[in-house]
Amino acid sequence: MIVKVSLSQLCGLFSSVVFAQPLNWNDSPLNYQNSELNYNNSSLNYQNSPLNYQNSPLNYNSNNGVYDNKGNRLGYETQSPSGVTNIYDNNGNRIGYSPAKNK
Repeated sequence: MIVKVSLSQLCGLFSSVVFAQPLNWNDSPLNYQNSELNYNNSSLNYQNSPLNYQNSPLNYNSNNGVYDNKGNRLGYETQSPSGVTNIYDNNGNRIGYSPAKNK
């Protein structure tokens, strides 16, 4: 999935979604399921690493890139086994997440 947003839009989106609303435990960054300290959400996990060719900006066929409106690649996204979507910059720094959808 290719998502085209600017870095400022991305930051604004996360700050408005994560911080402007009261958080429940399922959405909270303090919940271990969403935490960067959880190996499933860490770029130290090869599935999330920029060293994994699937996540590399050098892979022009990658389908998990995050782009701005001008087509510049800002980073990539991965999904943990628990369903948390993690967003990283091109260097593997986690810049945001979307909690797992609970049913």
